[in-house]
This record gives sequence, C-alpha cells and structure tokens, in this order.
Amino acid sequence: MVKVILKKGREASLERFHPWVFSGAIAQIVGEPAEGDVVGVYAADGTFLASGHYQIGSIAVRVLSFDSPTLAPDFWEVMLGRALEVRKTVGLASSENGKTNCYRLVHGEGDNLPGLIIDFYDGVCVMQAHSAGMFRSKKQICEGLKKVYGDSLKAVYDKSSGTAPFKAGLDLVDGYIYKKEGFNDDEQVVLENGHKFLVNWNEGQKTGFFLDQRENRALVGRYAKGCNVLNLFCYTGGFSIYALGSGAKHVDSVDSSKKATHMVDKNVALNGFDSSMHTSYCADAIEFLSKVPADKYDLMIVDPPAFAKHRGALNNALRAYQRLNAAAISKVAPGGLVFTFSCSQVVDKEAFALAVFSAAAQARRSVRILDRLNQPADHSVNIYHPEGEYLKGLLLYVE
Repeated sequence: MVKVILKKGREASLERFHPWVFSGAIAQIVGEPAEGDVVGVYAADGTFLASGHYQIGSIAVRVLSFDSPTLAPDFWEVMLGRALEVRKTVGLASSENGKTNCYRLVHGEGDNLPGLIIDFYDGVCVMQAHSAGMFRSKKQICEGLKKVYGDSLKAVYDKSSGTAPFKAGLDLVDGYIYKKEGFNDDEQVVLENGHKFLVNWNEGQKTGFFLDQRENRALVGRYAKGCNVLNLFCYTGGFSIYALGSGAKHVDSVDSSKKATHMVDKNVALNGFDSSMHTSYCADAIEFLSKVPADKYDLMIVDPPAFAKHRGALNNALRAYQRLNAAAISKVAPGGLVFTFSCSQVVDKEAFALAVFSAAAQARRSVRILDRLNQPADHSVNIYHPEGEYLKGLLLYVE
C-alpha cells in the first residue's frame, strides 16, 4: 500500500479524529498513488494514523478508517448499515413511519464517509460522489446498498457529473448503476410529513429535492395559517406546500427557473390544493421584492442557493445576504415573520447573523430573533468535523 508520511508534529488533527489530511502536512509519499486510491497515513515516526482516499488538491486524503491501513471486504455494507441505523433511530427509516419515505442516508463526513452523499427516495438511492475515490467505489457502494436494503431497493442512480473532480480522468456520465426488474422511472412521488412531492433525480438540482429543509418546512407550517405567504427561491415548492397544507390564505412562489415553477404547480395540484390559493412567478427574487407592495405578505421564506462555495467569495456573499434580507425585512407586514437561510458552508452562523443584523438596521425595522434554525438529524454532523454544519437560518419577527 502507498504510504503518506506526515511532517513531524502534524499528526495532531488525526489523533483528534479529524477526517482530512491537508497537502501541506505531508512530508513524503512512498509509492505513486492514482487519484482515488486508498492510502495509509503515518506519523513521522512510522506510527499508523489512518487510511483513506487519496486526491490531488489541498485536501490530500479523506479518511475512511482510523483502525486499519486496508478496508475490510464488508466495509461498505457495514458503514451503510450504520448510517441506516441512525436514520431508524431518528424515526426516518422506520417501517412505522407512513408519512415520510425520503431522507438522506449518507451525509459525507457526518457518516464517516467523506466525499459521499446518498439520498433515499422511496426505494431509489441517488448518490453523488464529491471525490475520485467515492466515484471509483460506486459499484462497491451499490452492492453495499443492495445488502443493506434487500428487496426494498428499487434502483441506485449515480449523479456525480457535477460533483466529482473532472481532473481525475473519470467518466462522469450520470445514470443508473442498478435497476430492479420492471423499474423504469426518473421521477416519482415521495412523501414528506404526509405531503406529496414529485422528485426528478435526472433533471432536478442536487439529487432532486432539498431534504435538508424538512424540519424547517414543518416549522413554516406551524406559523402559516391565515397568512399571505411569499416563498422566494422556491425551487419545487417545499415551503409552499407546507404553508398551503396549514391553511395559508394565499402563497406566492418565486424562482428564476421556469422548470422549478412548473414543478411547484404540479406539486400544488398533486396535493389537491385549489389553484386559486397559489401563484407561481418566474422572476429574480430581488426584482420581485422591489415591485411588491409593502405589507402584502405576513410571512416570507428567503432560502437562496449558496452565495459562497469557497472562502474567496465570502465577502461578496455576505453583502448579497445583507441586500436580500434588507429587501425582505423592509417589505414584510408589521408583525410579520421572515424565515431566512444560508446554505453556504463557508458562511458561519455568526457571520450570517451579522449580515441579517445589518440588513435589519438598513431596513430600519424593529426585529426579534424567535428561533435559530439548522439542518436535520439525517444531515448529521461529525463532532470531530464541525465544518459539516452548513445550513443555518433565523426566524425573525418584524414589527
């Protein structure tokens, strides 16, 4: 096996079980690893520390095991089984749960599988590899899923073309790794807290649906009764459906994608809501806000895509969050609520809260924080990898 030997004194983070080895910590590589190979990591004195996938970049090794320099033959089955047990523990993968049949099975470092995302949609597992190692392991991962789920597994779909590194010389073509006989769908209806949603993993964003907002959608439902609701960056209308299901007076859904607004309309019809209670708009969120009358909406959801995907974009992202939230806070009705979010991993909770504080001051409104919001249990955070906590939000009361 290829050995990655660290510089003297650079083993501390691995001794604290952090799952990344940075290239700057490496003194020597014994052997010639290809990107995605499993390598052993050793301290300068020769002590074994960890094994993981090698990659070219600032993160040189993503750790898979702190116990052995090689992966056991049943490694994937064991790790996927452990991930499923966590979802059963929190009630998401329980056979008794007839109201929700979609959840995140694997959340990268949160499930000790760095570089791997797997979302489960009523028997269909959609995976995204964020590393060459995970992409090269997709067949073994598929076999592990078959053993963990048994006959209930309908299909495994690989959607890594937009996430795995292109420089690794990988054949990044999305498609099925496995399909049960008779299964031939790229779109199906799933249940989330009793609400129905069409999910298209082939054409949709990410794996087809944003499962990380499940608990926050339910919270919107608690407050939406009798409200005029504005759902900005609505995608396929998750927040809109929950608001309508809780008795909102009217919901407007806004997204810059025509495909997305079309899916919202389909989900509204799928759940049996009167079309007169909902309107979709294909528009830029800021432009839309600039034209709406003040005080029209009692509740707003502001859930933009990641404004910063790397640290170099952080300052621009914070300015964008401030501008967007200032527009929302200035327009919401007195006594109204604003649910505002950031899914940018490089924007921490404190920085996001400061951007929203600045937005409130700019809007010159009295604002209270009623709740601090985050990602749900199936998007778990490894205690040794706090960077995995990416979704943050605030529930604001605006006088």
